[in-house]
Amino acid sequence: MTQTIDAVMLVAGSAEGSAFVLSEPLSFWGGLDSATGAIIDQWHPQKAQIMSGKILVMKAGRGSSSGSSVLAEAIRRGTGPAGIVLMTRDAIVTVGAMVAAELYAAHCPVVLVSETDWPRITRSPELRLTAKEGGATLELLGPC
Repeated sequence: MTQTIDAVMLVAGSAEGSAFVLSEPLSFWGGLDSATGAIIDQWHPQKAQIMSGKILVMKAGRGSSSGSSVLAEAIRRGTGPAGIVLMTRDAIVTVGAMVAAELYAAHCPVVLVSETDWPRITRSPELRLTAKEGGATLELLGPC
């Protein structure tokens, strides 16, 4: 059963894929290997898991402004997430996805959702993002 949630577009695009829900925030700088898409932060509970091609679901990013360049590089290489769902605005994540779109024509939509919808989103195994000027939607695919 598909459920649709209204979201706020931070970076335009569309993507569909398996949900990859982070249990803790991640800094892309020192936390993501842009060559493989693996989490390399030694203290992150999801260390060694791969985000490539998945819809990354995280409350917020963490850390260094240099993380934008790491995210942009991962998106360029095709090792980054297919899309990103945030509960809190994050300029570093947003800029990384914007740079990838502008410089490399590699798109990774980023949307912002409400805290109210968060529990349903994190239980969905598959997600579809559609983000464009004027609005965004997040479809929860499968049982939630």
